[in-house]
Amino acid sequence: EVKLVESGGGLVQSGGSLTVTCEASGFSFNDAIMSWVRQAPGKEPEWVSTISPNGDATTYATSVKGRFTISRDNAKATVFLQMNGLTPDDTARYICAKGMWPRVLQKENQGQGTQVTVSS
Repeated sequence: EVKLVESGGGLVQSGGSLTVTCEASGFSFNDAIMSWVRQAPGKEPEWVSTISPNGDATTYATSVKGRFTISRDNAKATVFLQMNGLTPDDTARYICAKGMWPRVLQKENQGQGTQVTVSS
């Protein structure tokens, strides 16, 4: 059973930084593509970033490219999303997911998420 537990969300001022963390278990993490998805209230889920199993390839949504960095520590089965230059538009629940879009939309591939709120 895929288990993903996010942490590190919170309230941050516009222009600030935050790193969210996802601890994974229940599957072969070292072989898994991992992604971050976010969902703001009243909006559809939005893909944020994806990282390859060994971390050598990363992709980002245009809206976060140059500001966010995805990384992973396979020894600890953990994936990170470092977020810099945050704006109120980044306010959302950040959800860690196993796999790539659109499979990341399946609830069995997602964690519960962690809330990030950016104040103006």
